[in-house]
Amino acid sequence: MSTINAFSLPVGSAAQGRDIAVEQRPGTAPGLFWLGGFRSDMAGSKAMALDSLGAENGFAVTRFDYSGHGRSGGAFDDGTISRWLEEAEAVLARTHGPQIIVGSSMGGWLALLLVKALRRRGDARAHGLVLIAPAVDMTRELMLPGFTPEEHESLQNNGHVDQPSQYSDTPYRITRALIEDGERHLLFGSVIETGCPVTILQGGQDPDVPQAHAIRLVTHILHDPVTLTLIPDGDHRLSRDEDLLRLKAAVMALVEAV
Repeated sequence: MSTINAFSLPVGSAAQGRDIAVEQRPGTAPGLFWLGGFRSDMAGSKAMALDSLGAENGFAVTRFDYSGHGRSGGAFDDGTISRWLEEAEAVLARTHGPQIIVGSSMGGWLALLLVKALRRRGDARAHGLVLIAPAVDMTRELMLPGFTPEEHESLQNNGHVDQPSQYSDTPYRITRALIEDGERHLLFGSVIETGCPVTILQGGQDPDVPQAHAIRLVTHILHDPVTLTLIPDGDHRLSRDEDLLRLKAAVMALVEAV
């Protein structure tokens, strides 16, 4: 079993500089590249299941925490899609060879944006995507519609909204900067080109990313093979033992395709 290389990667400069905590397991290609969700970290059950899959099969695995998350520096309230995408690109640049990119919730949106950036540069290292309850365009499609009139007022006047979460004892802060920046990265409304196979795992009992949202995503991916697996009793996290087995199987199917 290879030893994990943990290091800090500086991203940005001057006032925008922050240190991103990264853990990389050396191994063969295709590498496995993890993108977590909003307020999650690289030590979560799905991220660690991916790491164990790499350890079992000798694959390289890269995990990291966005700024304001886990062990990374920076303030969570400064987080935007642009900022976290910049960090994902910087960490991906520290990998070698083809990568299977696995994104959960917000990480699913970032995975698609990351592949879009790679294709724009002519970089074809993305050999497959596994998207778990992908929260594509979440700022507009999944956050704003749920705000009460009072929360809309708070967003404009105070610059943020604090919402209770079933996943944390403390409220989740959603900033106006996050919402406004999300408008720069919307994917729905035009064809989504990935240049690689896409597998989507979606829970039928997901209260945060409805299954209709995943189906809508499929209708936007017109030129690449897509597999949508709907798990009728699955929740948003999809972290049960049987869900983690599905995740590993989805990754291995893409490995074999590569």
